[in-house]
Amino acid sequence: VHELVSNVLKGFIITVRGSMRTLSPCQQAQVDGFSWKNCDNGTDPVEVQSLSLAPDPICIPGDLKVNLAVSSKVDLTSPLKVVLTVEKKIADMWIKIPCLDQIGSCTYEDLCNILDNAIPPGTPCPEPLLSYGLPCHCPFKQGSWLNPVGERQKPPCANGSVLVLNGDYRIEGVMSNGAQQLSCVKMALSLHSD
Repeated sequence: VHELVSNVLKGFIITVRGSMRTLSPCQQAQVDGFSWKNCDNGTDPVEVQSLSLAPDPICIPGDLKVNLAVSSKVDLTSPLKVVLTVEKKIADMWIKIPCLDQIGSCTYEDLCNILDNAIPPGTPCPEPLLSYGLPCHCPFKQGSWLNPVGERQKPPCANGSVLVLNGDYRIEGVMSNGAQQLSCVKMALSLHSD
C-alpha cells in the first residue's frame, strides 16, 4: 500500500535537469487537499471503505502515514488490470498526463505479475503487511482488508534537480479482470513547492 501511494506521488515529481521550476536536493514539495471517493455508485465488488494520508500537507521527501480499508465480495485473481488516468488542471481545463516510465496515465496489465516480480513467490510478505496478516500475492480472497496507520520513513535525498509540476491533480484508478470492472476510485490533490 505504501509503495503504491509513493509511486502515485512520484508521478508528480520528475527527476530532470531542465529549466522549469526545480528544487535542489532535499528541498521540499507539499501535497495537500487530498480527497478520494469510489466512482462506481456502489455496484463494483471491490470498494475502498476508507483512505487517509497524513500529515496534511504531506512533505516530499518526508514521512507518510497511510490508513486504508478495502472490502471485496469476490476473489481477486490474475490478470488484475489497473488503468490509472492522471490529469493536471491548466487554466480551466484538465489535461491528461501521459505515461512516462510507468508514471502518469498508465495501464498495468496484471497487478499480480507486478507483485510477483517485486516480491518473489515463496518470499514472506514485507512489513507491515506481514504483521497485519495482509496478502501480497494473488489470489486475494474475498473479505475485508485493513491496513492500520503505518509510517513510511523519509527516503534518502536524490542527487540532481527535481522538476515540480505545481498545481491541482485528479487521479482515477480502475481495476478489472477481463471484461468485469472490479473497482473504481477517484482522488484529488494539490502539489506545491516553496
